Amino acid sequence: MTHSTERERTDSEPPEWTPPGFLPPAGPVAREDGSLHYSGISYALPPGFRPLQLDLWVPAGGGRHPVVVWIHGGAWQFGDRRYLPPTLETDAVYHALLEAGIAVASIDYRLAGEAVFPAQLQDAKSAVRYLRRHAAQLGLDAERFGVWGESAGGHLAALLALTAGRTAQEGDPVVAEPLDSVRAVVDWYGVSDLATMPKLEVPPDLPPGTADPIEQLLGGTTPERARSASPITHVSADAPPFLLIHGTDDIPVPLEQSSLLHAALLAAGAQSELVTVEGAGHIFVGATDIPALIARSVAFLTKHLRE
Repeated sequence: MTHSTERERTDSEPPEWTPPGFLPPAGPVAREDGSLHYSGISYALPPGFRPLQLDLWVPAGGGRHPVVVWIHGGAWQFGDRRYLPPTLETDAVYHALLEAGIAVASIDYRLAGEAVFPAQLQDAKSAVRYLRRHAAQLGLDAERFGVWGESAGGHLAALLALTAGRTAQEGDPVVAEPLDSVRAVVDWYGVSDLATMPKLEVPPDLPPGTADPIEQLLGGTTPERARSASPITHVSADAPPFLLIHGTDDIPVPLEQSSLLHAALLAAGAQSELVTVEGAGHIFVGATDIPALIARSVAFLTKHLRE
């Protein structure tokens, strides 16, 4: 007679504990203007990685509000959800959206030194699904989501919008609820075609041997990896409306990157607007009126999220 060395669990025993994939929202802090601020919501707990968090601002007043997901830049190697580019006034994007009656969530994502692509896109999708899952509790309208990103965050914002319901690998369908779709995209000086990007300079204050940002993002550069991680690959007629804003003198991410995506969207029958900022470099260095660019972006999102 053979005896098993493993103890069988009886029906009366509790099930084994499994780690949660996210944590529920904690209570908000009410601000002087009546808006609510949720700080450090753990929207994803990927095993072996740091908790991924988001900060959420919800406008004053009852009802459910449209929401924009903000994705920070930093060459996929740096950046912090709590800080805007240094060329912008502190919290200027968040304040402008709140004044327009739009909630805004600024999200973490795994940087390239922590995980290679498509981890960053998966994180952005998880954030959108989390917000939809908790929309009623947070005062959000699950049907009116937009995304806004700058630089590396613009690249991820475009990918998020163009791969809704799919992976970035071969367009595989994804059966997941809630949905990860958005209704409008603002992409500030983002990369659209990794294969045509000039080699990015590694900042001089980094340790010797630090990887090229694109090579580190992809885990090595191959045509297939670059293709799957490029927004231009995933353009279709189903794309939501895009607003692309790019400086004419941007060296790290040339204006051509937004021009290529704009042309591809129009050719596919999607809606796209391209705004060029004369004399502006990356992160709009040298731009004469950054508040006007913020206002134009908020107006675009307001139009499409309130239709």
